[in-house]
Order: sequence, then structure tokens, then C-alpha cells
Amino acid sequence: MDRRPPIVLIGLRGSGKTTCGRALANRLGRRFVDLDDLTPTLMGETSAGDALKRHGEPAFRAAEVRSLTTQLDEADTVLALGGGTPTAPGAAAQLEDSGATIVYLRAKPETLRARLIRTELDLRPSLTGKGTIPELDEIFDSRDALYRSLGRVLDVDELSQDEVVDALALIAAP
Repeated sequence: MDRRPPIVLIGLRGSGKTTCGRALANRLGRRFVDLDDLTPTLMGETSAGDALKRHGEPAFRAAEVRSLTTQLDEADTVLALGGGTPTAPGAAAQLEDSGATIVYLRAKPETLRARLIRTELDLRPSLTGKGTIPELDEIFDSRDALYRSLGRVLDVDELSQDEVVDALALIAAP
């Protein structure tokens, strides 16, 4: 079988990168990798939140880029990036040059708010100091154009998890 380039899922926290990425990897017989698991391990921490709190955002973003670099060379994977990974210095260029299939799971702030309210917010540290929920509009506004420029856009606001995975499978089809 030919080596298939990675499928990379980008988007804000709560957009479904991990949940849908894991389901997509299962469906396609690929390995699933979540950068939010790899990066903290690289930093000697147990979670992305702990790594951000203990080392600060610049060190965390640098570690994300190191994790990303190793994973973009891996074939037959579905890779869920951390929400801010594409904003890390050098990450966008790596993504553009990688040959990976990049899909932006785009959800509006109101959709993300509804999803995040139902999850454990303490696992998702505030990036602006305003709080995880209050900062969503600001983070969306600052990242949306970058995410759109990096790959296909899949608007997920009105889609179920199964519908997102179906759409991703179609995008990933040769």
C-alpha cells in the first residue's frame, strides 16, 4: 500500500479535532495523534494546561513546533493540532510545505461556547487571561483568516460528529 500523507485537523478548542480525528482514523485505518498529548510529554508535563502554566506560551509553542515537525513526516496518520499550533513561529510554513491534507474544522464562537460549557473547562487554560469562554470571540477573530489560508474549510456548526467524519473521509479520499 502506498504511504498516505497525514490528514491534519486544525481549528479552535472545542471544534472537534480530537473527537472527529479519532473517529476518522478508526474509519480509515490510520493512526491517530493528538499534538495536545505529544507536546506536554515532550515538556515533561501531563497536560497542555500544565505545560502552558508552568513553562509559558512561548516555550509551549516552541515545543508544539518540535512535535509538529516530527509528525508531519509520518504517513498514514490523522493529526489533531492544538488550537494555537498554526500560530506558533514557523508552524504555518511547515504545514503549507508538508503535503498533508489540512482541514480547518470551523465553528463559530457561539457553537464553541455551547460545546465548551459542557466540558471540563479547567483542562483548557485561558490564553488571554479573560477566561476560556469570554475569550472565544477574540481568539476566533485573530485566528480565522490564518486557519482559512492553510487548507480546506469544513463548517461544522450544524453537523453531527458522524457528518463531520463522513465529510472528512470524502476530503481524504484519493
